[in-house]
Amino acid sequence: MALRARSVRSPFRAGAGALALLSALSFFGCHKKAGEGAAPAASASGSPLGSAAPKTLSPEQAAQVLARVGDRSITLGEFAAALERMDTFERLRYQSPERRKLLLNEMVELELLAQEARRRGLDKQPETEERMRQMLRDELLRDVRHEVPGPSDAPEADVRKYYDEHKADFSEPERRRVAHIAVASQAQAKTLLTQASQATPAEWGKLVSEHSLDKSTRAMGAAPPELAGDLGIVGPPGHPRGANPRVPEALRAAVFKIDKVGSVLPEVVADGGMFHIVRLSSRTDARDRPFEEAERTIRITLVQELVKQREANLEKELRAKFPVSIDEKALAEVHAPKPVASATQPVDRMRP
Repeated sequence: MALRARSVRSPFRAGAGALALLSALSFFGCHKKAGEGAAPAASASGSPLGSAAPKTLSPEQAAQVLARVGDRSITLGEFAAALERMDTFERLRYQSPERRKLLLNEMVELELLAQEARRRGLDKQPETEERMRQMLRDELLRDVRHEVPGPSDAPEADVRKYYDEHKADFSEPERRRVAHIAVASQAQAKTLLTQASQATPAEWGKLVSEHSLDKSTRAMGAAPPELAGDLGIVGPPGHPRGANPRVPEALRAAVFKIDKVGSVLPEVVADGGMFHIVRLSSRTDARDRPFEEAERTIRITLVQELVKQREANLEKELRAKFPVSIDEKALAEVHAPKPVASATQPVDRMRP
């Protein structure tokens, strides 16, 4: 977890002696023992720590104490490790000595609060222990994932084999954008259908604005009038990747009966207790994604499958190493507690 330096007004301060020890930041870059090799290159700010990693430190340098908090010491190695855990852009914030002092203050504050939490016994609370177990789980799984080769390392033969075996997954169906006008009566819908069938884009937008009961689809602001009544894009009826939760199936089927973009279905569609005039706003032809276009997606998929397999194997090994038993009878007797009324909800105190 990368520590973020806070405002100078932080109530926690490192002592002057501890801050003076920050001279060690340049120490390991400028004073190496004979035979240890060249010092690491300095950053643009003149200090090498901006790009330093713990592996660049000798054991003596890593053990250099920067601050003491009670009986706990914060070393130069720990400080450099905190920087190493940051991403490149985060690390750039700590190029100056002043910013690195803020980071040390943050580490001192963290240690102060941690020591007080332990003194109060908070580390022994069930909630804390559960969070620690979750953190350990995440770290173990992170190690497993680090052992898996990256997407670029997947053999091309495996990538092409996956593409050949899953070509249907890379076949994009025809897509159509559907718009509608929803009214409450069939008679009104039939009257509007005649007008909508001959309407220009601007006239269509006006019809939607004046008559549609679906206010969420009315054109807003500077949006083109032809987008008025828009429900979104759908694929062919029955296609697994063609559904859209905003588009009822009846309207999805209706828009695929329209031949020309900008045209209106010559019949009213009844659905959900309302009557709809359906318009085809745009259309994208079906296409097959070539291997070159699908390659990156396949490589990521192969890595994800490998990670999933490694995690499953790890669980199997752990279950063999640490036998698991579950009391199904006791589990069946467990009941979730009933929700408690929040402070913002009134409580009826007249009830017995």
